Amino acid sequence: TKKGFFRNLNATAILILINFLAFILFSVLISLKLIPIDAVAVQPSNILHGRYLWTLITSMFMHGGLFHIFANMLSLFFIGALVEKILGPKRYIWFYIVSGIFASLTFVFLSFIFKSGLNAYAVGASGALFGLVGLLMLLTPNLSVYVMFVPIPIKMKYAAPGLLVLLWLISSLANAPIANTAHLGGFVCGLIYGLYLKNKFPRKTSEISNYFS
Repeated sequence: TKKGFFRNLNATAILILINFLAFILFSVLISLKLIPIDAVAVQPSNILHGRYLWTLITSMFMHGGLFHIFANMLSLFFIGALVEKILGPKRYIWFYIVSGIFASLTFVFLSFIFKSGLNAYAVGASGALFGLVGLLMLLTPNLSVYVMFVPIPIKMKYAAPGLLVLLWLISSLANAPIANTAHLGGFVCGLIYGLYLKNKFPRKTSEISNYFS
């Protein structure tokens, strides 16, 4: 049954499914010109003028193409599954969504501050993903992970900030359209929540850190 199918899915699988379904739906609607890109992607100029405020959420479920969504969903499959086990499904989903919104707000805020990219669009789950990464950096700093094309495992406390720098370099050198400020916003959100958990649950978070050392 449909109820049984969704009951057997964990929160990460549900988020991945929603991302793919939203990507297909939004892509079809935009290609048929039933809705403008402004109604899905977050654009600083729109937000600052009080338009399309819901894109702070919809943008995190839309992607710029098949490679973009597959890369993000593959990352979510591995990173999200671990964070879900640590936080529990409900807290994990709320944190994922809040991180995505915080990432979009950071993108808008820094565009306003530096008067740059006000008319640029941002889509993708990577802001929320960096929230998960920032959280793991504090809760599991010695967890060994593989980053992109690096063939050796790197501890999370080095991999997390290193990935931010790497993507910034790629966007700068290759002039790639990467929303680095959104990544930074999600990352900071993860750090804030990580600090909150470490202060509120010092014993549990210490056990988690030791387990993944």
